[in-house]
Amino acid sequence: MNALMALHRIRKKPQMTSIDLFSPFRLGALDLPNRIVMAPMTRNRAGAGNAPTALNAAYYAQRAGAGLIVSEASQVSPQGLGYPGTPGIHNAEQIAGWKLVTDAVHAAGGRIFLQLWHVGRISHPSLQPDGALPVAPSPIAPAGQAWTLDGMKPYVTPRALDTAELPGIVAQFRRGAANAKAAGFDGVEVHAAHGYLLDQFLRDQTNRRTDRYGGSAANRARLLVEVMEAVAGVWGGDRVGVHLSPTNVAFNDIADSDPEQTFAVVVRALDRLDLSYLHLVEPGPSEPVPASPSPATGAAKTPLDAAFFRPLWRGALVANKGYDLNRANAALQSGAADLVSFATLFIANPDLPERLRRGGPFDAAERKTYYGGGAAGYTDYLPLRTSPD
Repeated sequence: MNALMALHRIRKKPQMTSIDLFSPFRLGALDLPNRIVMAPMTRNRAGAGNAPTALNAAYYAQRAGAGLIVSEASQVSPQGLGYPGTPGIHNAEQIAGWKLVTDAVHAAGGRIFLQLWHVGRISHPSLQPDGALPVAPSPIAPAGQAWTLDGMKPYVTPRALDTAELPGIVAQFRRGAANAKAAGFDGVEVHAAHGYLLDQFLRDQTNRRTDRYGGSAANRARLLVEVMEAVAGVWGGDRVGVHLSPTNVAFNDIADSDPEQTFAVVVRALDRLDLSYLHLVEPGPSEPVPASPSPATGAAKTPLDAAFFRPLWRGALVANKGYDLNRANAALQSGAADLVSFATLFIANPDLPERLRRGGPFDAAERKTYYGGGAAGYTDYLPLRTSPD
């Protein structure tokens, strides 16, 4: 670890406290009744024109007991589309559909942020306007296949965005943020994780640019910083979060030669913007700890978890990846995280906060109904009070 990083770590040390998942928390401009966050989950159930429907409103309202809901990722432009049935936030019909959702969540006493999304190269010409190539920082095709309306098809080599086009990408996120405000959300989270466009710019495997958006980690972070500044200009930083996945396990063919150094630079740059929170996808509890030395520092690598990033980030930190009640409370009590997000547990357990409070039971979700379809496996899971004996 270099000296600059070591000095930065001194700024904020974890503090042992008596808090737990059910403690209230002030998140930016919002008062949350608990520290349980519903993580964004793609479910591929948007209606015609990629607009949310009453079915989506019912799904989110059922889960309004979360301290905060972060919606499924929603493309900020037609160019940002990567999968069938995912909602957008770039036209009037989509805004109206999302208004059904926010009204239902607020009526149920909840709070909800919209996740803003551009998939970049994780798309296919059949999903793009006029059959155009997907865009990316560099013309490098991902391994694997795209999910299209005509079935699975090999990914294509994307078109590299010209430097002059990047202000337009920033503008797409700015408009998406403004549209989210019109739809009645309480704030927004920018999706810069899991191998989508902004993450593609962050990683040296997918970003081979030679302009001011490529090369050093600071340059690779430039587009994300510009997007966050634009979105915060719409909402104010106290209603804006950012989603990062420094440790990425074989998803969307994304990697970096030195994620420890890259994401330390990224998080420090974002920290200067006074955002509401950092939503961090950590290594899962069963994933191995990297042991090879960092190319930049020569020091042994450490897990890129909440404890690693806590000293680099002054705002709230939301931890995510395979948490249960005990592990979540341990992260909160150590000070490594301020909130914990849950994904698949929320699918089959719409009243997850109450189940966590009771220590269970927890129903299991049907994996075959995760993506696409109707109410089955979406809104038909029962809360405890109406579950059969």
